[in-house]
Formats: sequence, structure tokens, C-alpha cells
Amino acid sequence: MDRFNAMLVFTRIVELGGFAKAADSLQMPRASVTVLIKQLEAHVGVQLLHRTTRQVSPTLDGAAYYQRCVRLLADLEESEGLFRGSQPKGTLRVEMPAAVGRLVVFPALPEFTGRYPQIDLEIGLNDRPVDLIREGVDCVIRGGLTVDDSLVARPLVQMDQMTCASPDYLRAHGVPQSLDDLNGHRMIEYFSSASGKRYGLEFQLGDNVRLINLPKQVSVNSAEGYLAACVAGYGLVQTPRYHVAQQVREGSLQEVLSDCLPPRLALTALYPPHRQLSPRVRVFVDWLVDLCSRPDSGFKR
Repeated sequence: MDRFNAMLVFTRIVELGGFAKAADSLQMPRASVTVLIKQLEAHVGVQLLHRTTRQVSPTLDGAAYYQRCVRLLADLEESEGLFRGSQPKGTLRVEMPAAVGRLVVFPALPEFTGRYPQIDLEIGLNDRPVDLIREGVDCVIRGGLTVDDSLVARPLVQMDQMTCASPDYLRAHGVPQSLDDLNGHRMIEYFSSASGKRYGLEFQLGDNVRLINLPKQVSVNSAEGYLAACVAGYGLVQTPRYHVAQQVREGSLQEVLSDCLPPRLALTALYPPHRQLSPRVRVFVDWLVDLCSRPDSGFKR
């Protein structure tokens, strides 16, 4: 039995919650995965996994063994890279907001893949919460405050935001020149499908943030839908500047209240602690930090 290969299979089963998913992820026959786990359990002398018809989960011994395995595998990968002097290689699974991927990451991505040709990227574009461990994701990029202390957080950038609306909406309701002019206006409400939290309009006034809730007819739970509703004329929105730069240039959206800006929004890379030393994660996050700091990234005014 190849113990390191067995550990890799075991950790992937724990992360994905099933033998079949782990086999597909590792591109191995499902029968081989089953045999390896039986051999591993026989070798360590304890049952590592609870198996039911619906799911697979680690036993108490299995959970402790999992933590040891991920550390050993990360150390092995790091050590092999150091002694071989080779470039990082393997599959890197990343999740990020669709707009960040489409407007910022993908235009520059050939630079990264050209520098690290042995890294295969699997990139998910969505705004949904991701269980990095269970879903086998190496790194996730998220906007806003991070609340999961179990993950390593690497700040990428503080994004400038703006308030905007469609020209048709502004013709019908007027262009507000100050916050007092917002009486009689409408907003499009953004809500989180995960937490149910609903977001109004926020304005940075010195060290304080003023929250303003306006009447709304449309609420959405995705960044793309939020902007689509704005272009359709349903009210005011607040969004990172990079996300609407093209629409503002083309005239389908118009910035308002430019003298009273929303607070900046943090963009952060998050990854599990046991992947902190992974060369693939490290070089990708380092590249993201550099990319987001560039003047042409679109994150700053």
C-alpha cells in the first residue's frame, strides 16, 4: 500500500463526503479508492470512516487522523518542491465572485498560467458561501467582512465603491446632489441568500457610516442581478467601482453623489490553515495581491 496515496484518498473522501466524489476528483477507479481505504484502516488498526447509504463522515479517530494527514501531505509537497527546485504543479480549486473573475482575474490570467504552466486551475464563479473543506476548495475570494476564524485570511485590496443609477431612472426621479435629496428616490435591495441579511445604502461621513434605507420594488441576491435591475431603472445601487466602469463609460449607468462615497469594501483571499504552505495556493494568492495592487486593476479611482 502506498501510504501517502492512501492518505490523499482519505483526506479527499473526508473533504468531499463520499467515495465516488473522491474517486472522480482524483481521477481514480472507484474500486481502487475502496481498496485503499480498507488497507489504510487495517494498517492503522481503527475505523476511520462512518459509511451510510447517504454520506460518509470521519469517526472521532478519523477526524484526528485527517488533521495529521493534511499537515503531512502539505509538508511533503513543500519539501519536494524545495529539493527538486521545481515549479508548483497540480490542480488548484478556486472560487470567486463572477465579476472579479470576469473583469479582473481572467483578463490577466494568461500571465499566471504562463508563469506556472504545471498548475491546472478549476475556477468557480459565484457569490454563494463555500465550505472549503467539504467541497475540496483550495482558496476562495470574497468581498466584505470575513467572519470565519477557522480560515487564513489574506487581504487583497480595499475596493472603492460608487452610487449609481440608470439615466432613465434619473430623468424620472431627478439627480440627487446631497443625501437630503434622496427623499422620493428608490433603491434596489441586495440580500444574502446564505444569511438573509439585507443591505441598504451606506455613506462614509468622516469616521462614521450613515445607513439609508429607501423604498424598493426589487430585491436581488446576486451581484449581476443587482446591476441588471439598476440598468433596467429600478433605483439606486452601490457597487465596487470596477464592476460598473464599463457601464458608466458606455452611459447605461451614471454615478451620483460622488462627493459622498460609500465605504470601501474589502476583498480577501481565504484558505484552510493546512493549505497555508501549499506552493500552489501561495503563488496564486501572491499573484492576486500583486494584480489587485496595480493601478489598472480598476479597484481604485
